[in-house]
Amino acid sequence: MASYNAPFEIHVHGQVPLRADTTFEQLQEALKPLWTYAGARSLADGAHSSYEEEPGIRFDAHEHVLQMCWTVTGDEDFRQSLDEMCMSLNELSQAGAPIEVTFYDTEFDEEDAEPEAQSRDDFLVMFVGPTPAAIMQVQRDLLVQDTINMMERHFDAAELGGVVAEIDKLFTQRFDALVSSLELGKPPRGSGGSHGGAAHGGGRKPRHLH
Repeated sequence: MASYNAPFEIHVHGQVPLRADTTFEQLQEALKPLWTYAGARSLADGAHSSYEEEPGIRFDAHEHVLQMCWTVTGDEDFRQSLDEMCMSLNELSQAGAPIEVTFYDTEFDEEDAEPEAQSRDDFLVMFVGPTPAAIMQVQRDLLVQDTINMMERHFDAAELGGVVAEIDKLFTQRFDALVSSLELGKPPRGSGGSHGGAAHGGGRKPRHLH
């Protein structure tokens, strides 16, 4: 599906702890939405990134970890592939983990663009995990980290205990609501927790490289 004329370079970055019994064949099937999108016939063929300096998609069988630092050209329809991948990875994951995805607008030239023109760059974080609780835990940890990093510019870390407590309260309420819904046999929409919402940043960001 990917094309050299595609409007985006899409970078996928993350490290997902996997169950100890995960096989390469299982991981290949779980990641099929990615490597087929890239036009490959197997994970081994599609694991290479568009950029040689990026390690691509790697399975560390010894440490039981999936590592992704991989770029593909594509369009907005890649989001569907991401959703399918996350749902499959949930079943193989050992713990919750974030996956960062950057859409870089290849058709936008910052130097030649009109002053009011804006790129279509986008950035989102998706979450995978073996259970909704594991996904919520990693969402909570990431939010606490981001909040503290931002607020430490103005306050000492020791002063932020109340802020962390309020974040914990919000996630406790969300988890309790999820449990109640499951007990009633009515899972809320998105209870699988395969991904989070997109976070839009101001200004143009450089292509996401690690």
